[in-house]
Amino acid sequence: MNINKLSKRLETVSSYIIKGSTFADIGSDHAYLPCYAINKGIADYAIAGEVVEGPYQTALQQVEDAELTKKIFVRKGDGLEVIKPNEVDCITIAGMGGGLITTILEKGKDKLEGVKRLILQPNIGAHSIRSWCVENNWEIIAEEILEEDQKIYEIIVAEKMLTNRLYSLTEASILLGPFLMKERNPAFIKKWTDELKQWELILARLKKAGDVQKVVEKKESLERNILLVKEVLL
Repeated sequence: MNINKLSKRLETVSSYIIKGSTFADIGSDHAYLPCYAINKGIADYAIAGEVVEGPYQTALQQVEDAELTKKIFVRKGDGLEVIKPNEVDCITIAGMGGGLITTILEKGKDKLEGVKRLILQPNIGAHSIRSWCVENNWEIIAEEILEEDQKIYEIIVAEKMLTNRLYSLTEASILLGPFLMKERNPAFIKKWTDELKQWELILARLKKAGDVQKVVEKKESLERNILLVKEVLL
């Protein structure tokens, strides 16, 4: 992977960046995504944010080598600290856990002023992002699920609702994804078939563990999720 050829995962993320926008890539690592988006004419300007010194320096060097220092601004900071309100139209956060992504969004709520679109690619825990979107009035407008190098990734695209219309998702949609559960592509089927197998093994062990309150709650949660997934898969 380099600034001219992204992984399938990041190329899919890039396809949802608003054309002609200024966007911030949080946790940019090598700044591959911002460099690619600028070179391909997808975005006009970009901010590459990194909290760790090593990746920050790598991103700086990458942008300099690509001769894009007038178009991409590399900043060091935690999460959305690297942007100001109304500075970007679009935010991408890719390659982290869903819990960490929601924490970044929650801590940086004041920086979301003026942001029209979030493009979020969690490695795990996509349901927590969907819950955050519902709670904070961000409507999920698109989703992707794909397999690459024997790993399955989900991508969630959300836009800020400008009306007071109530936005809600069913329990199944939070867990599985409102668009993904309708499409049911091979990556989706594989992911949830594997999850079911794991959950059923865990449930079998829990049933032998007695009726301690925490165990009972865990069993009930697993049984509920297993039922939701089976209803969609079957």
